[in-house]
Amino acid sequence: MLPTPSTSHVDTDRIYEPAEDSFLFLDTLSSAAQISFFKARFGLGRDHDSQNSSPLIVEIGIGSGVILAFVTAHVKTLFGRSDILSLGVDINHYACRASAQTVISACQDTSGADLFLTSLEGDLASALRPGSVDVLIFNPPYVPTSEVPQLVNTATSPAKEDDLNEGMEKALDKNSQMLSLSYAGGIDGMEVTNRLLDQLPSVLNAERGVAYILLCKQNKPAAVAERIQRWGAEWKADVVGWSGKQGGWEKLQVLRISRTRR
Repeated sequence: MLPTPSTSHVDTDRIYEPAEDSFLFLDTLSSAAQISFFKARFGLGRDHDSQNSSPLIVEIGIGSGVILAFVTAHVKTLFGRSDILSLGVDINHYACRASAQTVISACQDTSGADLFLTSLEGDLASALRPGSVDVLIFNPPYVPTSEVPQLVNTATSPAKEDDLNEGMEKALDKNSQMLSLSYAGGIDGMEVTNRLLDQLPSVLNAERGVAYILLCKQNKPAAVAERIQRWGAEWKADVVGWSGKQGGWEKLQVLRISRTRR
């Protein structure tokens, strides 16, 4: 069993704490079936030199960084090669800082620290170059809520001493908002995921790009899979991980989205 990266430094008042969904990702990505998939899709010695270039792994909504740290620290085991690059993206700047520390710390005993580029502050895949991502990982805010929270801007300090209490309240509100952004998914828990799905065809590498997205029962995963299959005959959506059956339904699922290799 591959070790789980430490996240003891993460401020869980501002950043999503690793939970069942995070650990489902670790189990799924390190399963024998996924390791075989990775090595077949990204292994060295393929026929086309262009497909031997270093793959880029991106986690959207990196949070604590535990998933990307796990993958980066164990690339040799998972992919059969050690030249993979990794990158995190999160709208929460506290998560960007903490996740970078998580990845670097997890890679101290491997060459993985040199493979980690950075954690970018950004909105989903908007900061990424089209066709650049080989493996995209997304543990989204999937809990159904009445709305998706908006980030509160508290960058400006109180102008007067009398405003200190108001400033404290705004800071606490911002912490709460940042944390809620990590789990509140809006209608059917899919508002954020739907936006990311819209970006997938353009951001994934056209030849070998693959995405892993977590869904819960309320997200209607069968409907999500049908939507992806309507993108074209070359697209596939496979459930490759699951956890906690409830009434015959998997409580959580990891959906793998890929194109058929040309």
